[in-house]
This record gives sequence, structure tokens and C-alpha cells, in this order.
Amino acid sequence: MSNTINFDDFTKVDLRIGTIIEVNDFPEARNPAYQLTIDFGALGIKKSSAQITTLYKKEDLLNKQIVAVVNFKKKQIGKFMSECLVVGAVNNKDVILLNPENKVKNGTTVS
Repeated sequence: MSNTINFDDFTKVDLRIGTIIEVNDFPEARNPAYQLTIDFGALGIKKSSAQITTLYKKEDLLNKQIVAVVNFKKKQIGKFMSECLVVGAVNNKDVILLNPENKVKNGTTVS
């Protein structure tokens, strides 16, 4: 287990539901990755890089709802600016995206 945090630490993490609206290859990435464009409703459109190429095809990701941390600082990855962190479970080296069981409004808070 990682370091223990208190509830106040957890409340600082802004997890939201978004829908992937665009997926592009990211050949400049050190590890195989996609560039994702994600619609978070009233929060707007954000971009992210995700190393999920082993389990997901680009066409399978379009219109898929995901969970992401939306209040991280932007991170420059090569020429790409990542604006959020898509959340997934790591199984060996594969990342399995976390997503709602039923469709929900983009921007919905995860708690």
C-alpha cells in the first residue's frame, strides 16, 4: 500500500467523467500511446496522453466514457500538452480504463 493520506488530501483530487471524442496515434511518445481528446461537459474539452495501445484500438475508444483527474497541472509530453490524467487499473503492463457502468453526464464528479 502507498502512503496513507487523510480525507482532506483525497478531496483535492477532482475526478470527473468524460467522453473520448478524438483519438490519435502518438508516435513521438517514449512508450506506445494515444493522444485523447475528452469532453468533460461544462468543464470543456481536455487532452491527455494514455499508454493504452495494447488493449484498445482507436475506434473502440471513440465515444467511450472514462474517469480522469482534471485538476493536475498541465504536463508537456514532447510537443503534446496533457491537461488531465485518465484513470485505469494496471494489470502487469496493461492499463484497463475505469469507466461508469451506465452512461452519465460529462463532467459528473466521481467520489
